[in-house]
Amino acid sequence: MPFAPENTRFSFTLLWTIATCGGFLLSLLFIEVGDQPDVGVVEAAIGGFAIALPQGCLLKEPVFCIRWILSSLLGWSIITAIGIGAVGWIVPSIQILPLRILSGAIYGALGGLGIGLTQWLAIPQPVAWRWIFVSSISWAVAVPVGSAVGMILHHLTQLFLGEVMGLAITWLLVGILTGMNAHKLRS
Repeated sequence: MPFAPENTRFSFTLLWTIATCGGFLLSLLFIEVGDQPDVGVVEAAIGGFAIALPQGCLLKEPVFCIRWILSSLLGWSIITAIGIGAVGWIVPSIQILPLRILSGAIYGALGGLGIGLTQWLAIPQPVAWRWIFVSSISWAVAVPVGSAVGMILHHLTQLFLGEVMGLAITWLLVGILTGMNAHKLRS
């Protein structure tokens, strides 16, 4: 039986956020953060696996867990292959803050839509279509916020690590925003 937290929304959201951020940190051992052309389909699949595995462990049924991991792998691979990119590991080259925010919202929404569509295939509920919107909106909010913070930190410190911190904030927000709804996937 997979690890099952208390049935409270807060505790599940907290565990989902920790799993998501932990997966991102693990993925950094295998993926070099960079510009869009630097992160390929293989790297996106590896990153998707690193994120989906701890998330999947929080889900109720082993079959659901496996489907979640496979659908996440598929989603990250597809959005990278069609040119949207692995938005969770890409640092935008745009250095004008309002344009970076707008670009982040657009790419975040498209990336979240792609991930949400493939993860929707794994969800065994009749109302699973809602996950598509949750994913898209979560990424549309998280990417511009993380990207803006990353740009500001990079300018303040003159270290690329500021951009990586921005990506970590992106994943933190995605974990929180999707986690607030992911607990419904378990019922």
